[in-house]
Amino acid sequence: METYKLQIIETGIVILLLIAIRFIIKHSINKTLKKFHFSLQRRRMTIKIMNLFIIMSALIALTGIWGIEKEKLLLFISSVLTILGIAFFAQWSLLSNITAGLILYFNHPLKLGDHIRILEKDFIIEGKIDDVTFFFVHIISAEGDRITVPNSIILQKNISVKHPNEGKARIEKEKHS
Repeated sequence: METYKLQIIETGIVILLLIAIRFIIKHSINKTLKKFHFSLQRRRMTIKIMNLFIIMSALIALTGIWGIEKEKLLLFISSVLTILGIAFFAQWSLLSNITAGLILYFNHPLKLGDHIRILEKDFIIEGKIDDVTFFFVHIISAEGDRITVPNSIILQKNISVKHPNEGKARIEKEKHS
């Protein structure tokens, strides 16, 4: 009985640490990324990635506290990874959209509020970027329609990007010259 009380107390401490660390990291990420003028979308994505790592660390600590056998844990993890591997292979486009989302996040000049034009042969998609998620870019057309475009399409097609303040910045620069 005494062992369970200690495990419950340790579990409570891990949960409190999880909440505190998530709060501290969220606050510091927001502060740092605001300082360097990163978009809200990039801040959200960074926080989601950090939350994933924090939760995984807490789960590892909890398995240690509750004494789950390593062999059973490894069997469970390998089974889950096998199922995920088969699912990703079966839905290759899903994996490519996640990868494309990471590439868009780190290396593409798209930002929320930008006006983009996806130049396709038969059909041009045009509008303002409303949101960028793990799988899709959400675009609001001039008519107010919400268009979702897979991230992999954004990387594969030619795109025209116009930042909302681009024209204003150029005019201000010319005034001061």
